[in-house]
Amino acid sequence: MKRKLLLTVGTCLVLWSVMLVSFSNVFKHHLLGAIVNGSNDSDKPRDKLLEGLLTADFDEPSCLSRYQSSLYRKSSAYKPSQYLVSKLRSYEKLHQRCGPDTEAYKQATKNLGHDDENYANKSVGECKYIVWVAVYGLGNRILTLASVFLYALLTDRVVLVDQSKDISDLFCEPFPGTSWLLPNEFPLMNQIDGYDKGYSRCYGTMLKNQTINSTSIPPHLYLHILHDSRDEDKMFFCQKDQTMIDKVSWLIVKANVYFVPSLWFNPTFQTELMKLFPQKETVFYHLARYLFHPTNQVWGMVTRSYDAYLSRADETLGIQVRVFSRRAGYLQHVMNQIVACTQREKLLPGLATHESQVTNTSRSKKLKAVLVTSLYPEYSNNLKNMYWERPTSTGDIIEVYQPSGERFQQTDKKLHDQKALAEIYLLSLTDNIVTSARSTFGYVAHSLGGLKPWLLYQPTRGKTPDPPCVRAVSMEPCFLTPPTHGCGAKKRVNSAKVVPFVRHCEDLRHDGLKLFDDPKNEL
Repeated sequence: MKRKLLLTVGTCLVLWSVMLVSFSNVFKHHLLGAIVNGSNDSDKPRDKLLEGLLTADFDEPSCLSRYQSSLYRKSSAYKPSQYLVSKLRSYEKLHQRCGPDTEAYKQATKNLGHDDENYANKSVGECKYIVWVAVYGLGNRILTLASVFLYALLTDRVVLVDQSKDISDLFCEPFPGTSWLLPNEFPLMNQIDGYDKGYSRCYGTMLKNQTINSTSIPPHLYLHILHDSRDEDKMFFCQKDQTMIDKVSWLIVKANVYFVPSLWFNPTFQTELMKLFPQKETVFYHLARYLFHPTNQVWGMVTRSYDAYLSRADETLGIQVRVFSRRAGYLQHVMNQIVACTQREKLLPGLATHESQVTNTSRSKKLKAVLVTSLYPEYSNNLKNMYWERPTSTGDIIEVYQPSGERFQQTDKKLHDQKALAEIYLLSLTDNIVTSARSTFGYVAHSLGGLKPWLLYQPTRGKTPDPPCVRAVSMEPCFLTPPTHGCGAKKRVNSAKVVPFVRHCEDLRHDGLKLFDDPKNEL
């Protein structure tokens, strides 16, 4: 009898243990799912089309990131307007009608490249184009491509992108049933790399030399929107200029700045932009989530890193370090600035002097994962050692991770650019983010994530700034080298005073332009 009782009790204990293990595994699975989904309700269906921003017309396996990205983000408070959604669907139809390999494209390129004085009188079809030429680093390219696409939406042009660089190794095609890649047989392909502001068909140069008018429309124009642009180049968006430019079938653009804020200076554009983006600081956020979907190779880098280092943390912090200095590399005053900013803003805890000085021992310890991106691994190594050698004052556990440390920027090297894009995307998935002033890499990361960053002021004379950083009011990127004035005749009116919601950038204090939602929130 005793043996039977013991056997029964033993069997029950085994079954109970199995049930506990099973329950534990299920609980862990759901908990991890909730963390990845950014929600406590892991069963809640994810909106893979992002409130209609994306179309369902793509084959999912060919570009996993397009429909999987929502699994790694928290639910967004920023919803696209229905007007924007409708505009994007209309654009997709336009691109399908006018894109590469269509009859419309063949007609439009038929006489392009021939210096024909009667070109303006020849029929080139219904389609107008804007060609984006890749220049400078990855952050610049992403910001400018978004700017060019928005300009295309406003002017009913078709965007084609220069594929001579590694764009197709980084991003999936964004438009269904067609391609945004400029065909290699494009008639001007062998010339566009050499275009600069000295080019005879550069719009700014023609304007300056008074060689353009309504009766002599060239077959194409070059727009020079780089950091060394003249005001004549930068004012292309004004109404009187658009009247002329709108008649030109082909625009070729080189840009390395986010020129979106200046588009709001044109009253016609502004009316349309207000309908597209009722929340003004969401322009890049929505455009980036629509346009930029990492290829499967890059997405694999993102998901593997996220699952290994970020998914199990209670809180995540991204720190992006860009050193603008002749003596690049590890600089102690920059390291001091990072620590000062993160601890002052309570993003990371301070250190206890002794093990016994740890406070809040009654509560459970939090795991905080810190993702550092920099060309130099010393910043993350020092931060890691700092939190390994001494306990935090709160008792929280700090884990520091840096995906890569290449030491030198290697633009146009495939693997380097893929790693850079993966790091931008990982930064955008963090809960909070600290980025470097003037860094386009940082601008893309925080704007893509819908995050208002803490911006590290640029140090001067090798000293740590005081204060070390500032919290951004707007999550929009900064237009670093904007025009000095608006479209009106009053050239002395500072461009930051033209409209109340376009003002100077927080990290530049009295320079640059960016969009703000609240016009009353002066810096």
